[in-house]
Amino acid sequence: MGTRHGTYEARRPPGRHFVDLRGMRYRLWTWGPEAGMPVVLLHGWGDCGATWQFVADHLPEHWRLVAPDWRGFGDSAWSSGGYWFPDYLADLDALLHTLCPDRPVALVGHSMGGNVASIYAAARPERVARIANLEGFGLRDADPVEAPARYRRWLDELSEPVPFSTYRDIDALARRLARRNPHLPHDRALFVAEAWTAPTATGERALRTDPAHRRVNPILYRRAEAEACWHEVAAPVLFMVARDSHFLERGRQQFVDPDFGAAHYRDLTETWLDDCGHMMHWERPEAVAEALAAFIDPG
Repeated sequence: MGTRHGTYEARRPPGRHFVDLRGMRYRLWTWGPEAGMPVVLLHGWGDCGATWQFVADHLPEHWRLVAPDWRGFGDSAWSSGGYWFPDYLADLDALLHTLCPDRPVALVGHSMGGNVASIYAAARPERVARIANLEGFGLRDADPVEAPARYRRWLDELSEPVPFSTYRDIDALARRLARRNPHLPHDRALFVAEAWTAPTATGERALRTDPAHRRVNPILYRRAEAEACWHEVAAPVLFMVARDSHFLERGRQQFVDPDFGAAHYRDLTETWLDDCGHMMHWERPEAVAEALAAFIDPG
């Protein structure tokens, strides 16, 4: 990823590696010494590992930070068979076996990444020392009567894929990101826009995300299953919420379920951040890093 005038200047440039996980070529972004304390940073839907840069710049330098691009996002391989939530769990399991097979790790997950981390910790408690979950609320319970329409829509989208938009240039996407995330400074918006896109033959910028991610999931979300997993999480959990998150607005609560609280976890610490929205790791990386440092390695 190149550097543009006005783009955020990384304090700690990342290492860039590829690794094979379950037959998929995965991009890893890394910071810190290989022998350092392992902390794995899991991005949300539509994002990529590179945008953890803002937080990485404020975390302890002796930590070994590893941020994968999930399959079908960023520079990782696209899956011809589509995308299913259990595959993220299996990919994470393979990644941890590769990185540190004999040592539990701290997981930091944003949004979808937070949901992956929480479910994984229930399935593999011995692999997870601590979890920081940044607004991985989980979805609302789906009504079974939705199933026929959901299957019809999925079949339609298989035959007629819905593409992502392209952008005239990086600045155009950066302006859109800034409108959606009012607390995001312009230099960071440019950084994210560049990380998310690649140039096309016509000179426009196209998202690096596989359009297959836009297909509706034909498998209905069963909230009770997620909560059963959360109850099984033995590791301490830090749940971070942004006061200006659009997911807390009444309309968005029809999609997510912000009931993540202490009733669902054995050991939960709840932290609210002011002056930021859902993309808190972009908008207030210093505050996120401070909370992570105090929680993961309190000394």
